[in-house]
Amino acid sequence: MARVVVVTGGTSGIGLATALLFAARGWSVAVIARDQERLDAAQAALAAHGHPALAISADVSDAQAVDAAAERVERELGPIRAWVNNAMSTVVSPADRITPDEYRRVTETTYLSQVFGTLAALRHMKARNRGAIVQVSSGLGIRAAPLQAPYCAAKFAVSGFTDALRAELIHDAVDVSLTVVYLPAVNTPQFNWARTRTGHGQNAPDPVFDPRLCAEAIHYAVEHPRREIWVGRSSLMMAVAQAVAPGLADRKAADAWESQLEDHPVPDRAGNLFDPVPGQVGAEGRFGERMKHTRTEFWTSRERDLVVLGLAGVAALGVAGLLTAARAPRRLLGRR
Repeated sequence: MARVVVVTGGTSGIGLATALLFAARGWSVAVIARDQERLDAAQAALAAHGHPALAISADVSDAQAVDAAAERVERELGPIRAWVNNAMSTVVSPADRITPDEYRRVTETTYLSQVFGTLAALRHMKARNRGAIVQVSSGLGIRAAPLQAPYCAAKFAVSGFTDALRAELIHDAVDVSLTVVYLPAVNTPQFNWARTRTGHGQNAPDPVFDPRLCAEAIHYAVEHPRREIWVGRSSLMMAVAQAVAPGLADRKAADAWESQLEDHPVPDRAGNLFDPVPGQVGAEGRFGERMKHTRTEFWTSRERDLVVLGLAGVAALGVAGLLTAARAPRRLLGRR
C-alpha cells in the first residue's frame, strides 16, 4: 500500500519543497492550501513523479474544512501515514500597532491550524496505532524576536500543545510520533507577501537557508521520529542562548530589530493574511545569492541528549576525582 503524506501550506516555500521531496521518494502526497492556481500547479508537479497526488483547497483555520480534507485524502489516496503542519502567516509590525483581528488571524493560521491538522490526523492514525505528525515551527518559537509578536506567540503555543498531547499519547500507549521542527531564516516567498506595517519590506537575516534543507529535516522526522529537530546553526544557537542566558538573548534580539527590515522604504503591504496572494511563486524567495545550499545541517533531540549525557559523565568523573584526591591525605595521615 502506498505511503500517504499530507502537507498543509504545500503549494509554495517549505511546504512545496517538502511535498516534492516526499513525492520524489515514493510517497503519495496531498497538499492543502487556498490558491487554486498554485494548487493545480503543485498537483501536476507532484504527479510527474509517478505517484498519486491530490491538491485540496481549504483554509486550515477552519477545523471542519481540515477534517473534510483528511476524509478526502483517506478516501482517494489511502490511509494517512504522515501529516505535516506547515501553514502559517505573520504580521511584521511593532506589537502595539497590530490590530486584534490581526492577532486573531495569525493565531488561527499559525497555531490553531496545527491543532486542527493534528486532531484530524489523529482521528485516523489512532485507530491504526501508526503514523507521524510533524509540526513545522521556528527558532522564533524558542527565542522570540521583535516585530513578529503574534507569530512568535503562536509558535510558542504549538510547542505547548504538542508537549501536552505527546504525554497523553505516551500514557495511552499510542504509537503515533510527534516532532517539532524548528526552522531558521529560509529563502521562501513568505518575505514577499507577509503583511507589513513598518514602512520597509521584510528582510531575511543571515544566515539564510535553502527550503530543501527544511524538507530534508521534515522527511527525516517522519522516517526517523525524534522529539525535536533544529534546522540550521542559527536555530540551534537561539535555543542555547535562550536556555543559558535569556537576558542576554533579549538584548541581542533588540539589537536585531533593523536586520529584519530592508534598508529602502517601501509602502506597507496587506499581504496574504486574510486572502491568498495570487500567482505562481515556487519554493524559493528572493534571497538566492545569500542562501546556504547545505542539505544536512540539522540536529535532533537524540543528539542533544547524547551530548548532555556525555557532559554529565565527564562531570561525574571530575567530581569523583576530586573526592578521591580529597580523601587521599586522610588515608596517608591514618598510616602514621
